[in-house]
Formats: sequence, C-alpha cells, structure tokens
Amino acid sequence: MLLALLAAAALPLTAADLTTAFGDRPGTLVLLDAATGETLRHDPALAATPLPPCSTFKIWNTALGLELGLLKSPDEPFWKWDGVTRPYPDWNRDLTLRQAYAASCVPAYQALARRIGPARMNDWLKRLDYGNRDTTSGPDVFWLPAPDRTPLLISADQQADLLRRLITGALPFSPATLAALETIMLAEKTPRGTLSGKTGTGSPGKTTPATGWFVGTLITGGRTLVFACALTDRPDATGKNARALVTALFTRHGLL
Repeated sequence: MLLALLAAAALPLTAADLTTAFGDRPGTLVLLDAATGETLRHDPALAATPLPPCSTFKIWNTALGLELGLLKSPDEPFWKWDGVTRPYPDWNRDLTLRQAYAASCVPAYQALARRIGPARMNDWLKRLDYGNRDTTSGPDVFWLPAPDRTPLLISADQQADLLRRLITGALPFSPATLAALETIMLAEKTPRGTLSGKTGTGSPGKTTPATGWFVGTLITGGRTLVFACALTDRPDATGKNARALVTALFTRHGLL
C-alpha cells in the first residue's frame, strides 16, 4: 500500500486539539505516524479497552478474501442479492466488492466469512494477532455485538497498530492484495490529503457498550498517519459520527 515517508517531525496535532474535537463526547482517538511510530491518544484508558470491531472487520474480511483468491478485484461482481428485503436500500441489489464495502453490506460479508470458513479465519486471526481472536459466537457473526453474543474484541490501540503493520508491509499479504485493498478503502481525496478507512457501528452487546468506529489512514504533507477513533456509551455513538469527528478534525487543521 502507498506509504508516504517524511523525515521525523512532530505529529501535526496536539492532545489539546483532540480534546477540543471530542468536547464532552465519550470516546477515544489513537493517532500515529506510520513511519516513526510516534503516537497521540485521547483517553488512553479507553484506547486500551477491547471493543467489538463491528464493520471495521470488513477491512480484514476483504483482505483475507483477496489473499485466498476468493475475490479478484474491486469491481468484480461480489454480492448477488438474495431477494430478502433489508432496511438499507443498497443491500437490496447486486453489488461489486467496492460497492459492498462502501455500503457496509453485512449479508455480503457474512457470506464471504462462510466461504473463508472457520479454520482459515482462525488461522489468519492468529497470524495477524487480531484482538482476542474470539470467533466462538459464530463463523459469520463473531465481529458483530448482540445482547446474547460474546464477540471478537479489539482495542483502538490494537486497531491502529494492525493498520500500521498492514501499510508498512509487515503482514503476510501480497502486493496485489494490498493494492486492491488500498483502492477499496479510499474514502475521500482533496488537494491536502487522502483519507482511507472503514466505519463500524454496534449497539450495546452482552458485555460491551454502544460503539461507533472510524479507522484508517490519512496521507497528508508527505507523511502517512494511522488513526483509530471509537465513540462509546451514547445513542449517537455511530460510525457515521466517528467519521464526522475525525474528518472535521483533519479538515480544521489543514490536513484534509
């Protein structure tokens, strides 16, 4: 994946900038420089707290599908609508891989997880050292919280570290997989920066709070920043709002 490298310099944001961005909203943001490892955290205790990954796991579900040869390219046919009407219109039609990722189409990715299978999924989670690696709640639901389910868990610190290892080539993925994933993850591009990532939203689970994620990378000013933002404990803790917070922060400071 594309990694912009810049001579060591301080991160372009401060702890005060992050505090202002969150206000009184419960949540955390981990921001690190992919080249140097320099890290900034809002609410370090929450950054270290394991939470369900929700739809941010689609990054890794996609990567495994590509690496295993189950998926070929971003624009190939991926989800053949099964005729079941669901509450999100974009899920009720055929989708390419790029479209399914953008629409966060849960049934499409559940089908992919079943094709990967428990044995290969568990092997890859171990190889990636992904969170607590717990898939016991079910082969196609383990990343999704529910009142009767104990899901896979990962902290914001771990999300950021895993993404850093991904984009620096420290994980066992081929160049073709990384190139396709980079294309699929693209979220926004401006003259100032390129934002890539994935949102995720989860309602309160058996042992976990409502959670809204936005995780990814920002290439700006010749450097690559990795981020993991999680909002918690309120009805507005959604992936959409986590993305809005991160995007507003980067825009306000001239990074995007």
